[in-house]
Amino acid sequence: MKQVFSRPESLKDIQTHFCPGCHHGSVHRLAAEAMDEFGVRGETIGVASVGCSVFLYGYFDVDVIEAPHGRAPAVATGAKRARPDRIVFSYQGDGDLAAIGTAEIIHAANRGEDITVIFVNNTTYGMTGGQMAPTTMVGQKTSTSPYGRDHSKDGYPIRMAELLAQLEGVGFSARVAVNSPKNVMQAKKLMKTAFRYQVEKKGFAFIEVLAACPTNWGMNPLAANQRVGDEMVPYFPLGVYRNTANL
Repeated sequence: MKQVFSRPESLKDIQTHFCPGCHHGSVHRLAAEAMDEFGVRGETIGVASVGCSVFLYGYFDVDVIEAPHGRAPAVATGAKRARPDRIVFSYQGDGDLAAIGTAEIIHAANRGEDITVIFVNNTTYGMTGGQMAPTTMVGQKTSTSPYGRDHSKDGYPIRMAELLAQLEGVGFSARVAVNSPKNVMQAKKLMKTAFRYQVEKKGFAFIEVLAACPTNWGMNPLAANQRVGDEMVPYFPLGVYRNTANL
């Protein structure tokens, strides 16, 4: 029988430790498939941030640098400038990138650093206890907003893909989701585009992935997956917000 589905070479052959229903594994696979398609595994450097994203080094079969909380774009900038022949990507969560790392991501994007940034948005701090993040939905209950996020005191969820798309240094900015087969196929296509920008030296690329966090949302995997489509996508619309090279 012909094999039509297998593990990407850029992923290690190990069992996942992520919670049932977590979408990090799906995002890992899409990134690994893009690396395989371009044949860049041996020349790729990943930069892991703090949070659930830190486990990048345990799953990807590439060289990985661990960055302090929020500083992955700065570390990735240093790696790329020191080794411009390498493919450099950062993998970050919303608490990391959109909170403590806001300055790093904005300035790296504005400078047009030739790196790829993968941003996993699950509207919560996943590893450290489920606190309210900059992307937490209005009304969403977290460990630090037990009555729900109140926009009059806490502000509104930040739409990072749209925000970065306004910067002249950004070549590519898009938002995808992995909650349905249709969305996974589109996410695969745009993940490849995010890496193509760097492979073809077209500039800074940013891809935001809407993801589920069943544990901190207090939901079972099916309900959490449904929430991505029902609640997150309407507020965080999927699509390409900037594509200067038309790749």
